[in-house]
Amino acid sequence: MLHSTLALSLLLIAVSSNLAMAIKKEKRAPQTLSRGWGDEITWVQTYEEGLYQAKKSNKPLMVIHHLEDCQYCQALKKAFAENEEIQEMAQDNFIMLNLMHETTDKNLSPDGQYVPRIMFIDPSLTVRADITGRYSNRLYTYEPQDIPFLIENMKKALRLIQTEL
Repeated sequence: MLHSTLALSLLLIAVSSNLAMAIKKEKRAPQTLSRGWGDEITWVQTYEEGLYQAKKSNKPLMVIHHLEDCQYCQALKKAFAENEEIQEMAQDNFIMLNLMHETTDKNLSPDGQYVPRIMFIDPSLTVRADITGRYSNRLYTYEPQDIPFLIENMKKALRLIQTEL
C-alpha cells in the first residue's frame, strides 16, 4: 500500500510539473499599445489623442491600419519592428498610432479601407494624402521590401513640417 501511494504521488508530481512547463510555454507577453510594432515606441491610444498630441508637440502623426490575422500586416509589422532606423525615428520624431479598426475620419481612407495602410497627418491636422507608397492600386500600403521607401516617406513628412514652419 505504501509503495503504491508513493508511486502515485511521484506520478502526480511528474504530470503536474510537465503541465506547468506546458502552460509557461503558452504564456504570451502582455498586450501593449505597440501590438508588436515596437515596444520602445510611445504609442497613443486613440486617433483623437494622436491628433491632440501632434498639434501640441508639432510632430506628425503616423497612423498604421492593420489586422491581427492579416499575413501582409504581420510581415510588415516584423520588418517595421526589426528596423532600427524606423524605430528610432518613430520614437523621437512622430506621434505613433496603430489601429485595428477604422476611424470616423474618411480622410484616412481616401482610396479604400484596406490593410496594411500607413497615413501621415501633419501638426496642422492635415492628412498628407500626397505621401504615398509605391502601388497605384493601394496608394498607402507598404510591404516588407518597401521599408527603405517608408523611411524616405517618414523623412518627407518631417521635411514638410520644417518647410511649413
